[in-house]
Amino acid sequence: MARSASVLKPAAKDEEFDIGLADDYRRQMAASLSDILAGTYALLIKSHVYHWNVVGPLFKPLHELTEDHYNTLFKATDIIAERIRALGHLAPANLSEAARFAPKGRDVNHVTAADMIADLIRDHESAVRGMRDAATAADDAKDVVTADMLTDRLTFHEKALWMLRAIAAA
Repeated sequence: MARSASVLKPAAKDEEFDIGLADDYRRQMAASLSDILAGTYALLIKSHVYHWNVVGPLFKPLHELTEDHYNTLFKATDIIAERIRALGHLAPANLSEAARFAPKGRDVNHVTAADMIADLIRDHESAVRGMRDAATAADDAKDVVTADMLTDRLTFHEKALWMLRAIAAA
């Protein structure tokens, strides 16, 4: 039993990587992806809170859209964290790092569906800007896997923006 426990214990040393990506790039991209992961968690939580609390004539479309979004965002957190690991770095793993994922209460304390939509639009736009910068850096480094993952994430966020704007126009 003791032997298997020691086998499962993660090594405390840096691993050697030779995957065709420079160490400095991998370190910088892991930091960028960690920021993207934190933003994804914050948007996931906010979308879930809005899903629970939306009222008024936009209730049904926003309730359904935010449910779709928080489910998609939850799946994305695993994809992003696994890419950080594939680049040879730890995904954020302690409570002080995770605390930055949750939005502040004042950030989600809106009374109207229109306010919620405007807030979600701002967060999705911020996500798009950060991901676009990271995707450009990935392209420049010939990191096609990260670029592809970010392209997929960008596609989701840009579609989310379109849908949120369409609901707001109602």
